[in-house]
Amino acid sequence: MTHQHCAALQRETAVLRPLLEGYAASQPDAPFVSFYQGEEWTYAQTLARVRQRAAALVRAGVAQGDHVLTFMGNGPDLLTTWFAINYLGAVYVPLNTALLGNQLAHVLQDAGARVIVATPDLAQRLGDVAQGDLQTVLLVEADEHPAPQLQGLSVSHLEDPLEYDPAVLDLAQPIEPWDTFAIMYTSGTTGKAKGVLSSYTQLYTMGPDAFDDVTPQDRCLICGPIFHCGSTLYVYAQLARGLSIGMMAEFKTDHFWPAVRETGSTYCLLLGVMASFLLKAPPSPEDRTHSLRRTFIVPFGEDAPSFAERFGCDVWTIYNMTEVASPIHAGPNITEKGLAGRPREWWECRIVDENDIEVPRGQVGELIVRSSRPWALMKGYHGRPDATNEAMRNGWFHTGDGFRQDEDGRFFFVDRQKDVIRRRGENISSFALEGEVLVHPDVRECAAVAVPSEHGEDEVLICVTPVEGRQIAIAHLLADLSARLPRYMVPRYVRVMADLPKTASGKVQKHVMRSDGITADTFDSASGVRRAG
Repeated sequence: MTHQHCAALQRETAVLRPLLEGYAASQPDAPFVSFYQGEEWTYAQTLARVRQRAAALVRAGVAQGDHVLTFMGNGPDLLTTWFAINYLGAVYVPLNTALLGNQLAHVLQDAGARVIVATPDLAQRLGDVAQGDLQTVLLVEADEHPAPQLQGLSVSHLEDPLEYDPAVLDLAQPIEPWDTFAIMYTSGTTGKAKGVLSSYTQLYTMGPDAFDDVTPQDRCLICGPIFHCGSTLYVYAQLARGLSIGMMAEFKTDHFWPAVRETGSTYCLLLGVMASFLLKAPPSPEDRTHSLRRTFIVPFGEDAPSFAERFGCDVWTIYNMTEVASPIHAGPNITEKGLAGRPREWWECRIVDENDIEVPRGQVGELIVRSSRPWALMKGYHGRPDATNEAMRNGWFHTGDGFRQDEDGRFFFVDRQKDVIRRRGENISSFALEGEVLVHPDVRECAAVAVPSEHGEDEVLICVTPVEGRQIAIAHLLADLSARLPRYMVPRYVRVMADLPKTASGKVQKHVMRSDGITADTFDSASGVRRAG
């Protein structure tokens, strides 16, 4: 089984079931996954566990084409359940572990799933919300927490049978590359989360087909949640090549390098603030005593070149969204902040104005993309033809991201269009401003948002968190920024927080800070005092 370059993908190349069966037969003793501080499974062992879990799901009534929810964090149960759902030709619907209340109810009602596999602590949240079509709750890790009492739902422990009739795993029809493998929900930062219908072809194009220079010796460390497409694609990139992964339960700064060393991982994705967190940790003599040779840092900010220098590994970047499939990438040894790179094979990219007219090079507009490979883009938003038509108008997917293109044809990320701040007649990239703030040694995280100004347009608010063991002196921070930034970019307001609000996938929720506005603990540099809004 080899990595193939062809427009139309074959089942054996792109579909999980034949991939896993093929490698379990051709290399049964080859490692597939090494769980940090846990066990290691070969391909044969992984297939056996997946088939047992699939038999348990069949016993619970799951059939080909059904939507099946999962509600748990990284680990053996989530990996096995995802694979088992797809092994049956069912549709994997992972829930963000941060969901609760109305946001959880929205996804439950939207997903159209009768069965959920969950840990007891997370399943407890189901009792407080409208449950949609949900009927059956299957509990994993049930020994660690008591089973919740959930009125109106059938609740039982999920037990994988040691013996079962293999015929229960037979399919009514083959799973095709254009079939839906998952419904992945967006973060919902600008409205209700949308369910992205993703095919096996999209997943293959997003992951395996994006990393041409991965070698047979490479192992990818999965340090972000695999209910998020950013980590899902890296799991699949390795599976499709018959290679292996390491897996952390969750990203923790002080566990990252021990996990790299224990699992022998050679590359990984560092999403959002992960690279910054690692750089803010105190220097150590062991900073280069590890196996990591490459990192994908997304987005590519000020800290990326520093990461390469300190930790001795190549830095790459890749642009992706749940709705697309890694259309742009760059690396190795890149240094320019905001660089996304050049389009990959199968992709066309344009930067356009509000009327979809291409803007001149150097100007900022919205990135739109399309693919010549059938099914490489999302199949649409589940149950939302209006949102699908809006996103795909004029035959191109509209990313909502502001980009510019240089004279050499390279694409640079500027900002999410909704996050651009308009102040004193100037457009400010929150992404660029955050990168400047993060240079300060006492700042661990930063989010820049627009707040209303009494003079019209916007004022700039930055919300910052301190590096552990340090304090942020606001006057010193503002003086440092004033020395390095144009006056219109220097924030008027500074709010120091213990943590920024984030989703469980690590995405900063700027809408929360915009909604909070000028709080009682916000410093106003115009008056030199903390000011309640």
